[in-house]
Amino acid sequence: MIQTLEWTDSGVRFIDQTKLPTEETYVTCATYEQVAEVIRSMVVRGAPAIGVAAAMGIALGVKNSKASTVSELAPEFDRICDAIGKTRPTAVNLFWAIRRMQQKFQALRDRPLPQLRQALIEEAQRMHAQDIAANQAMGRHGAALMPASGGVLTHCNAGALATCGYGTALGVIRAAVEQGKKIHVYADETRPFLQGSRLTAWELMKDGIPTTVISDNMAGAMMKQGKIAAIVVGADRIAANGDVANKVGTYSVAVLAKEHGIPFYVAAPFSTIDLATADGSGIPIEQRNAREVTHIGGRQMVPEGVQVENPAFDVTPAKYVTAIVTERGVARPPYEDALRKLAEGGI
Repeated sequence: MIQTLEWTDSGVRFIDQTKLPTEETYVTCATYEQVAEVIRSMVVRGAPAIGVAAAMGIALGVKNSKASTVSELAPEFDRICDAIGKTRPTAVNLFWAIRRMQQKFQALRDRPLPQLRQALIEEAQRMHAQDIAANQAMGRHGAALMPASGGVLTHCNAGALATCGYGTALGVIRAAVEQGKKIHVYADETRPFLQGSRLTAWELMKDGIPTTVISDNMAGAMMKQGKIAAIVVGADRIAANGDVANKVGTYSVAVLAKEHGIPFYVAAPFSTIDLATADGSGIPIEQRNAREVTHIGGRQMVPEGVQVENPAFDVTPAKYVTAIVTERGVARPPYEDALRKLAEGGI
């Protein structure tokens, strides 16, 4: 299994996703500031992986602190959490992970400082293991929704690289293939950062799963030609009504799927579901550097000075989502009821 990130004695080790697919290199972060930067720069990306990276960054900051008492550590802990929280605003898993580490800190602040430090490290490691287990459970639930054979389209990268291992949307595909289903994946290239062509194709080829990369504007034509039997994507935040924030371009795929009568599935851990946000209008959308749009491979592709929009995500209304697959089960419309039932323990 691809080691997207892991805790080591030297720090938090990440595969550098900005160098894939041509170069497989790793980055070790020795400070929480370095962890914040690899999240911000997309060395690590994908909502579940960002969440666990945040937890490990916080644990690393606490481990490295020069504080001699818990009271002395407390304000520094708050600063660490604040710095990590400012890295990527859309992925709700980031804030879920920060809250979980804050809760652990509060629950154990009466313990000796060495015990508190160790407990926070163990909590981050526990979140890593739980993410992989959740993805595998999600895969089992979602595999039943995949066709026995045929093309499955995915957008961006919601695989092992977006998580601690196995993947969400690609976890569903992996589980279906493990069950003997004959699936051929169509991977949208996912402009402008090319997560589909660089990352999804790379990891599926490593697994020997048949994969074809298409440019984003080919998706509708592939559907019309009957090459796509189902669509499965990940998510960075899911509102209480089932609206889904995912990599920009997902909305267009969902609308096209509706037009062609193709099921559109979203696979995400329950930590991605934000019941405190009523609908997609309340989800903050990260705006990224214009250079991601203006340059490809370091070469400028647009006229100097032209205006550029670069939202990292868009919001797909719940009416376009056939089902939401989580480790707790599969939610179907009406999502207000289904997601609430998941929060209460499953469907």
